[in-house]
Amino acid sequence: MKDSRKRRRRLAAAALTALFLSLTGCVKPQQETAVQSEPVELVWYQIGAEQPDGELVEERVNAYTKEKIGVTVDIRPINFNDYNSRMRSIINTGTQWDLAFSSSWANDYLEIAQKGALLPLNDLLSEYGTGLLEEIDDRFWKAATINGEIYGVPSQKEIGNMPMWVFTKEYVDKYNIPYQDIHTLEDLEPWLKLIAEKEPDVVPLYLTSDFSAPTYMDKIIDPVGIEYGDETLTVKNVFETERMRETLRTLHRYFQAGYINPDAAVARDDKTVKRFVTKGDGQPYAETVWSNSLGYEVVASQIMETQVTNASARGALTVISRDCKNPEKAVEFLNLVNTDLYLRNLLNYGIEGVHYTKVAVEPKEMESCRGKRYIYGCKARLLEGSERYSVSYYVQGGLFSTWVLETDPLDKWDTFVTYNDNSVEAPTFGFDFDASAVQTQISNFRIILDEYGPALYTGSVDPDVYVPRLIEKLEENGIQDVIDEMQRQIDSWRESSKGTDRKKEG
Repeated sequence: MKDSRKRRRRLAAAALTALFLSLTGCVKPQQETAVQSEPVELVWYQIGAEQPDGELVEERVNAYTKEKIGVTVDIRPINFNDYNSRMRSIINTGTQWDLAFSSSWANDYLEIAQKGALLPLNDLLSEYGTGLLEEIDDRFWKAATINGEIYGVPSQKEIGNMPMWVFTKEYVDKYNIPYQDIHTLEDLEPWLKLIAEKEPDVVPLYLTSDFSAPTYMDKIIDPVGIEYGDETLTVKNVFETERMRETLRTLHRYFQAGYINPDAAVARDDKTVKRFVTKGDGQPYAETVWSNSLGYEVVASQIMETQVTNASARGALTVISRDCKNPEKAVEFLNLVNTDLYLRNLLNYGIEGVHYTKVAVEPKEMESCRGKRYIYGCKARLLEGSERYSVSYYVQGGLFSTWVLETDPLDKWDTFVTYNDNSVEAPTFGFDFDASAVQTQISNFRIILDEYGPALYTGSVDPDVYVPRLIEKLEENGIQDVIDEMQRQIDSWRESSKGTDRKKEG
């Protein structure tokens, strides 16, 4: 049924006039290029819920891209919870697809690249993706490179891992809480106690089953990795580090004191729950996004120094199937998505006048941003009905070609650039673990972590009792083999990196 509707809509889209191709206010239309009479259709899988107005937006996208480069797309969203399993099935069964969202946390980029499911892009990018190469930070390309080959186009956004405490501003203001000085889990304690005493209807520390405790380690294969700042590159099980043990003990103490919601180990995020603080994966001005989502104002403080890892720099990519029949057009399309302001904002916000409107920037604010790079003459104001097209902004492409929201500072994306430039590269940045020799051992880790993780990370159980049980299970499933193999590869990588550095110096 849906496919037939799409076909009818595409026929209607073919009749759309140049009105849909004109740009107003923020940017002028780009020069049209000659295209073939029959457009190439690309099947594009995206993570996220199907949008009520998704097909309407897709029509506008296709009317534009057909005229520009002779390409149309069949956008197929898959819910977050189902994306990994569905994409695994699509890839393993040989189902036809062209483009797909990939990352370090969904449709694992390294894994599917190492399986040979993805198209190498080096040569194609140099011919059809010059705009991408010029626009995207070199470190994103470094993270996208596996054994010398690039297999995905990164979405340029925040590059580092930036965990934050997210505070409800109402209580911060009411009790004059110095939230900007609160960083570690332990720093929270006096204020959790205060809220528990003064606000009995408020959860002091709201946690859910997918909460991950502050972790001072690059977990290369969860739960194995290298602690931040460890220049010796010693591979460890995170649950055997003193930092994690103390973190879990503190969480359990908070749970026993009643600071954490009792259902935390099984809870799903419920925006109606009154809370003082929770944890979020942050970025510059993330407070604005969270405030809009929650419906009330929040403020935030950074938990630890931002670290750039392969996982963080692979937070969002678009990959191309090795079986794509039109790889040149696929790269050309991704180049257009990431460099064409009209197309990028159409995908991001939906249809102007329906889902959002452009708001002119005050001359004073424009003048204050003179000389900055990602400054546009308008901002986006979401309209009533914008919930009918509300996608995760990082899924289709980079952020720096999108209008900032009306509530954001005009130079938001330039602040992101500064943030990225100042982010610290973890000692492991650039290292990829080849897990083929220990795949059997790793295969059961996720099951074990799913069994123990939610209870431990939410403080629901005593870590001095349950961590030894967890470690025992991991040992029974060969975690030492994984540690040894990773250490061997890390040592080899470090030596080869030193050799590369010496060549550069010479």
